[in-house]
Amino acid sequence: MRISFCCTDTASEPWLQGLRAALPTAKVLLWEPGAPLADYAVVWAPPQQFFDEQPQLKAVFNIGAGVDALLKLRLPPNALVVRLDDAGMSVQMAEYVCHAVIRHFRELDAYEADTRQGNWSFRKPRSRADFPVGIMGMGVLGERVARSLVGFEFPVMGWSRTPKSVDGVQCFAGEQGFADFLAASRVLVCLLPLTPETRDIMNHANLSRLQSGAYIINVARGAHLVDDDLLALLDSGHIAGAALDVFRTEPLSAGHPFWQHPKIVVTPHTSARTLRSESITQITSKITAIQRGEPVAGVVEPSRGY
Repeated sequence: MRISFCCTDTASEPWLQGLRAALPTAKVLLWEPGAPLADYAVVWAPPQQFFDEQPQLKAVFNIGAGVDALLKLRLPPNALVVRLDDAGMSVQMAEYVCHAVIRHFRELDAYEADTRQGNWSFRKPRSRADFPVGIMGMGVLGERVARSLVGFEFPVMGWSRTPKSVDGVQCFAGEQGFADFLAASRVLVCLLPLTPETRDIMNHANLSRLQSGAYIINVARGAHLVDDDLLALLDSGHIAGAALDVFRTEPLSAGHPFWQHPKIVVTPHTSARTLRSESITQITSKITAIQRGEPVAGVVEPSRGY
């Protein structure tokens, strides 16, 4: 069995060592043009040439949570595309989102600004009941984020393409439930996969349906958000602020207005990073299962985009 590793901007040797240790009978090779044919591939942002030279692959394992960029390539016709189910990402995402929600709710940004100026200030405590959090996307990451926010006693709602049921979470589904979901949300968290249907979903019309003084948290993909629409709604006061970890172009260009906007927190796509050891364990376990003819979780349906 051969495994080809083709991950752009990734230190390869630790991954190669880990994969070889987990599957000692496999030949694990760093891909180069003209490399031998492989049975499986571990990839991140691979070039089209990789797949053109590897048409026989049984499965392709993506080391990041999002597969939208991968699905734009011409993939081997019979290869499964498999995403990471979690691999340590969900707890990181829950940390990031809970921090962003609590920082906004407790007005810690305002306290920080005051203390920098030497001001000892006071703000009236706010009620969690007035800050219902709506989560778009109730997959593995979205459900973990929702459960974590429930633990902080915020009203939590989830919206997904198909109906879901999560304890303590009011769930909405489909087009019919979307408008009601937005109207019930004061904090909006985007954890959707990027598909043609979800691109630009955070536009002026949809963001305007949120409760007045809404707060936006985007940890999914930059193309979910229409930048100019967010800026216009911030200026109008309908949206109070935003925490943005993903952008249409990354790194975010030096002149982009998000950098200097007083109501926007920018972080460099760091809400949930791939954890190598957990990912290797998951990938190699799935390879072993496929070899045995067993089903595996995380198989992408290209027609849906996730």
